[in-house]
Amino acid sequence: MNFQEFDESNNNNISTTTTNNLMMVTSMATASASASASASSSSTSPPSTTSSSRYENQKRRDWNTFGQYLRNHRPPLSLSRCSGAHVLEFLRYLDQFGKTKVHTQMCPLFGHPNPPAPCPCPLRQAWGSLDALIGRLRAAFEENGGKPEANPFGARAVRLYLREVRDSQAKARGISYEKKKRKRLSSQAQPQPQPQPSPPSRPPPLLPPPPSNESNH
Repeated sequence: MNFQEFDESNNNNISTTTTNNLMMVTSMATASASASASASSSSTSPPSTTSSSRYENQKRRDWNTFGQYLRNHRPPLSLSRCSGAHVLEFLRYLDQFGKTKVHTQMCPLFGHPNPPAPCPCPLRQAWGSLDALIGRLRAAFEENGGKPEANPFGARAVRLYLREVRDSQAKARGISYEKKKRKRLSSQAQPQPQPQPSPPSRPPPLLPPPPSNESNH
């Protein structure tokens, strides 16, 4: 092999090596960009998806808690034998874990929206928490094969109990739910000020006619 052939062969090897290196760098850059895009899309998920997954997780935890309550019941209860009365027992059982102070009628702070001093009144589950809990369990019951007409969480006794808890806690706090509702409706019923009509626009003033050429002659 002479020097010219060696030089051409060497140039071909250098060109091939350079091409391979460029292809490798390009593929690495493409993979890095796709990974960054995937991480960015996963970290910036839509708020609706996040709130939906949070709701589903909470519903799953509530369903597992109720199932554990049925297993620990004496005698143990199956889901098919669960009734609205058992749901009420479950709600009263949860009161021992409540964090809402509910004043009794014998308490001197009964009806005060902002009590000035502590009192020995018991802690209970807030009405809003119980209402949301029943809504999640009612949906979970049907998602796990229960029939809507046999749903114990939608029983009339459960609805009446929630209404009683709502009214009693509202009175204990000194804020009636009906008054708040009427106040909200009255504010919505107030007439909105009507926009004043704008005055009609005046036509532009007429300009005097230009002087005629006859006066110049």
